[in-house]
Amino acid sequence: MSYQTLCVLGLGYIGLPTASTFATHGLKVIGVDTNPAVVESLNHGNVHLFEPGLRTIVQAAFRSGNLVIKDQPQAADAFIIAVPTPFKEDKLADLDYVTAAAKAITPHLKKGNLVILESTSPPRTTVDIVAPILEKSGLTAGKDFYLAYSPERVLPGQILRELIENARVIGGVDEASAKAGKALYSLFVRGEIILTDATTAEMVKLMENTYRDINIAAANEFARLADRFQVDIWEAINLANRHPRVKILNPGPGVGGHCISVDPWFFVEAAPDLANLISTARTVNDTQPKYVLDFLKRNTGKVSGKKVAALGLAYKPDVDDLRESPAIETVKILRDAGAKVHVYEPFDLDYSIEGIETAHTVEQAAAQADIIILLVGHSKLKEIDPSKLAETTSARVVLDTVNGWNRGSWQSAGFTYIRLGDGKNK
Repeated sequence: MSYQTLCVLGLGYIGLPTASTFATHGLKVIGVDTNPAVVESLNHGNVHLFEPGLRTIVQAAFRSGNLVIKDQPQAADAFIIAVPTPFKEDKLADLDYVTAAAKAITPHLKKGNLVILESTSPPRTTVDIVAPILEKSGLTAGKDFYLAYSPERVLPGQILRELIENARVIGGVDEASAKAGKALYSLFVRGEIILTDATTAEMVKLMENTYRDINIAAANEFARLADRFQVDIWEAINLANRHPRVKILNPGPGVGGHCISVDPWFFVEAAPDLANLISTARTVNDTQPKYVLDFLKRNTGKVSGKKVAALGLAYKPDVDDLRESPAIETVKILRDAGAKVHVYEPFDLDYSIEGIETAHTVEQAAAQADIIILLVGHSKLKEIDPSKLAETTSARVVLDTVNGWNRGSWQSAGFTYIRLGDGKNK
């Protein structure tokens, strides 16, 4: 099987790198996004996302003449759906973007085409939802056109490298569809390509992120226990991890991002009677921002009326991705508790939250603060010199929720240093 043209629907953190990588490997690629601002930005040579190396590969794709940006799909040999799959207020999967993308492809679908769903989805989405929509074209999945599911398995900050080097799972509605998917991704994937059925591939993706969510929940619960038993959880984790078969993760203010904090709910939705451990882990991680507030109160007294400088809003260090960020949830909880909050996010200086002041520097955020809180372990924030900051801020209390600062350095600079999960703070 050979492909000359590809249409990628959704130009976010996965779709844009995927479209650009295929384009730089010789395919004619139509990148599609329904957001006019994204289309306009890309067509003017601007990249709307921060990801190391992304701007370079997008520009290379444009220079090759192989990448064009549109607001609607066009005919192609293959189609990739890489649109978001958020959840609704009731934690149920919102597949509106997926169904809209499938409907948009249907008028262009021809015999021999390949359609691949990459969006993280509940089990059986490919066969029970996407296939019936595409078959309204009059063609049959697995007979007239190929249909497969292939989840992205990349880490923000390393997307371009992992897109090429990571193993790729491709699940087809039949064996021929899986092989067709392999033929497409083989154009640039260097990692092992493993073939299976579509529903297994969907479950693999959810299992990977659920496994991590459960392990983070364990770390967060250990931190809560350590606080009660007056133990330093960071010391305890370091000692426990010396066991050759133990690898406890680090606690923090919660779990965010579009994957780990979302995907487990798809299992809970699909099988609520079975997903008990998964549901409990989600509850632990979702309530961790509230625990941060309670921890702060126990160690500093009332929060209402205090001025708080919150450093970091992204869901993880050194990325600009703020989706489902526990840091954002934490500052909202602080605001609702009566604190006057200033936030500083080095990767998105103008991000605004209702009722919260946005600062463009650490010094601006901390100038009039009573308390400084480190919510994200960005390299730039971990490198703050407490002695220099002490000269520009009225704050003398810091809360480190990610073990990103050195206790001794902050104490030497005159700060009271409190660390989440450290029961010895008392």
